[in-house]
Amino acid sequence: MIAFVKGRLVEKKPGLAIVDCNGLGYELRISAKTYESLEGEDCRLLTHYTVTLDVRSGSSHHQLFGFIHETERELFRQLITVSGVSATLAMTILSHMSTSQLERAILDRDDKLFKSVKGIGPKLAQRIVLELAEKLVPSLDLGHGNMDSGNIARQEALAALCSLGFDRVRADRTLNAVIKEHPSGLDVEDMIKKSLKAL
Repeated sequence: MIAFVKGRLVEKKPGLAIVDCNGLGYELRISAKTYESLEGEDCRLLTHYTVTLDVRSGSSHHQLFGFIHETERELFRQLITVSGVSATLAMTILSHMSTSQLERAILDRDDKLFKSVKGIGPKLAQRIVLELAEKLVPSLDLGHGNMDSGNIARQEALAALCSLGFDRVRADRTLNAVIKEHPSGLDVEDMIKKSLKAL
């Protein structure tokens, strides 16, 4: 479909951006985080296109969502796979917290942050963390393309521990503790060895 929109930012306001692409204006729904990141006239937004059908009337509603980073778009796509999370609610969640906060809450299975979002009750909050904790890529920050060697080593170690059958959340916490104990740094092999002793 439409992978991204690149052009002149004609208008932006909370929740909405209009981009002129060679005379064709695209209206995109955006999160508060993307809104804050849009600066200047030229912009490029990654997109996700949705069509919702009203069962009663038979009418369809088309929307284009825009994201400043791949991480945000991927989290959006993960969120809307959860029953009860609409595209609009997913954008509300992304506006309420940073992508790193959202990822951490899911990996830690911490539903408290989700309960503070308007439209999310205790059951839906719990469903979000339970369903996405197993699906979430260990670090969606890979989409930013700015990870340093220490983070890359950590992700390789985490992937290795998961391939050995350890629970991702438990392995992630153990790795964090190991890295904290060795601030001077560890290579992948040492991270794995020390984590295995603690698991």
